[in-house]
Formats: sequence, structure tokens, C-alpha cells
Amino acid sequence: MSPMARHYSNVAIVIPAFNEGSAILGTINGIPEDFPHIIVVDDGSRDDTREQVAATRAALVKHPINLGQGAALQTGIDMALLDPGVDYVVTFDADGQHRIEDVRSMIDHAERHSVQVVLGSRFLGEAINMPGMKRVILKAAVWFSNITSGVRLTDTHNGLRVIHRSAAERMKLELPDFSHASEIVERIGQERLTYAEVPVTIIYSEYSRSKGQSMINAVNIAFDALLRKVIK
Repeated sequence: MSPMARHYSNVAIVIPAFNEGSAILGTINGIPEDFPHIIVVDDGSRDDTREQVAATRAALVKHPINLGQGAALQTGIDMALLDPGVDYVVTFDADGQHRIEDVRSMIDHAERHSVQVVLGSRFLGEAINMPGMKRVILKAAVWFSNITSGVRLTDTHNGLRVIHRSAAERMKLELPDFSHASEIVERIGQERLTYAEVPVTIIYSEYSRSKGQSMINAVNIAFDALLRKVIK
């Protein structure tokens, strides 16, 4: 069966959202009906994110306060795993950067090759309108992560992932903020999960660029990762 012909009833798409009222409706509506399970975790938004999600077919989980993207992802993953029919959890950004056709190809790769974690790579694929400095910072993050985690990747901070239940149950994110991206890579190495990268296209709009983490925050994340290694 081709990826386009199947029904993804065993897949849950988890979308963390913080103040995404202007984008979340378009993101949800861009996910076709053959993906019936969509979970949006509203991470203490102060805008109309909740109202926008409530008008869609997505399930809505609310954090009363902003806990950070890592915590929102873990909440969504926990909810997805409550459904015994869910075999795969997809982490998907709220700001419109990700494409559903890439999700299809990643799930197909996971199933055909029995891989527990499939990560999207914009450096194997395409990054449309990516700022030059962001490219430099992300490349540096890849180099740093490959050294400290032992997991060899080309793109370590891409939010598009397909995670099999067997991996999701063992991952258990503890870092609440953007550090979760590094933590996921570390978990892959620690738990000896099988993994692969698949080329994807990331689309940087003016809106998504304004929502991304700052360069200073990226440096702080790298420092935190190094500190965790030293403490251990």
C-alpha cells in the first residue's frame, strides 16, 4: 500500500502550542482526515489559541501555566499513549513549518525498516528561507550533539519526529523548555533506540521566524547539555 492510500488510525500527531492563535487553525486544517488523531497541548497561552483549537477536530489539553515546549510535548505523548491503538507519535510544530507529506514518508520509513525513532532532517532535505545565522547555529549544534551524545545526526533540533510507542514509553522528557530537543537525542543514545533520518522540507515564514528560539537561548541550551554531561 502506498503512503497516500492508507489511513493513519494508529498515528497520533502531537502539537505543542504557546500563543499560536494566529497560526494553529491553519496548521490543524492542513492535516488531512486520514490522520484522525490530533492532540494540541495549549501550554498556558495568553491569546485565543484554546478557542481556535476548540473549533477544530483536534483534542485539546490545557496547561494552566506556561511550562515550556518539552513539558507540552511530554503531556501530548502521555495522552497519545493512553490510546492502545496508537503505534506512532508524531511531534509537529504549530507554526506551519512542517509538511504532512514528510510525515507520511517518515512513517513509511519507520514501518519498512522497523526503526523506533525517525527524525526529519532539513540538511538532508531543504530549508526554505532559513536565516543564514540560524543555519550556522544549527550546524554548530549538530557538531556539538554528535560529540556529546554519541548519536550521529545531520539535524538535531528539528521538531518533526516519528516515534514508535516502544520508544515513546521509554523517552520521558524531563527538561521543560527547548532543551528537550537535545534531551531526545540523548535518550536515543541512552536507551539504545534504533533511529534514522529522513529528508524533509522546513518552511520558514516571517511568522515562524519570529516564533523561533533566540540565538542566546540556543547557546544556553548547548551549555546546559555540556553541564549535564559534566555532572554525570
